[in-house]
Amino acid sequence: MMQGFKSSVMTIKSYKYQAEALVRDYLLADPFVPYTSVMSGIFMCKVVYDLTKLVSSFYFKGYDSLMKIQRMEWNNRGMSSAHAIFITIMSFYLLFFSDLFSDRLEGPVTFRSSNISTFSLGVSVGYFITDLAMIFWLFPSLGGMEYVVHHMLSTIAIVYAMLSGEGQLYTYMVLITETTTPEINLRWFLDTAGMKRSVAYLVNGIVMFITWLVARILLFVYLFHHIYLHYDQVLQMHIFGYVLTFLVPFVLFVMNTFWFGKILKGLKKTLSKRR
Repeated sequence: MMQGFKSSVMTIKSYKYQAEALVRDYLLADPFVPYTSVMSGIFMCKVVYDLTKLVSSFYFKGYDSLMKIQRMEWNNRGMSSAHAIFITIMSFYLLFFSDLFSDRLEGPVTFRSSNISTFSLGVSVGYFITDLAMIFWLFPSLGGMEYVVHHMLSTIAIVYAMLSGEGQLYTYMVLITETTTPEINLRWFLDTAGMKRSVAYLVNGIVMFITWLVARILLFVYLFHHIYLHYDQVLQMHIFGYVLTFLVPFVLFVMNTFWFGKILKGLKKTLSKRR
């Protein structure tokens, strides 16, 4: 029995070493990172889409009674929530817990990157490609032209940062805005499930308002301030990266401010109905 236990432990360790070697030699190897990361992002979307469909069909009785387009949007929102959680965690780690973009290090902060930061951007590229494909396929059911503009600008900026290694700091600052996505999706889930008058719907609305204000309004103000303080380093970027550094955050900030007005109006309407 002990011999069998030792054999199982050795087998597990063997698989662990093989997995580590696969990640080190292929997934995070410099020449392959952009390709493996994008494919990993697309694969993640497919897996999460199917898992959302399976779990929802099993645990949510009303799922099978939804129209086909509603079920597809339901699964799509599960996929976008998974990406949002992943990229939010990676953004917080790289910006606040690692030294990659620290001012303590020498050299322009606008040119710093690592295999992990590049890989994470590639996963996001895979997600945005998948989501854009679904938006075009089902247009305009999953979103109108504002979503197309948002996704295309995001994809261009992330691809450039991933391939060139320039401006990854600002790319991750913008990607933190994905922290609002799970709240947006939960609001849609609750509405579709007929729980618009529930306490959960109200609490989610308040949380969504706060996270949107912090992540999509105040953080952008800080981003523009950071660009101002490090403008001499931004000037050293390639002209295309220089333009993206200003254009993408500005356009997204305008869109975020417009959507924030709608969120504020919706929250006021929900609160007034409860009084």
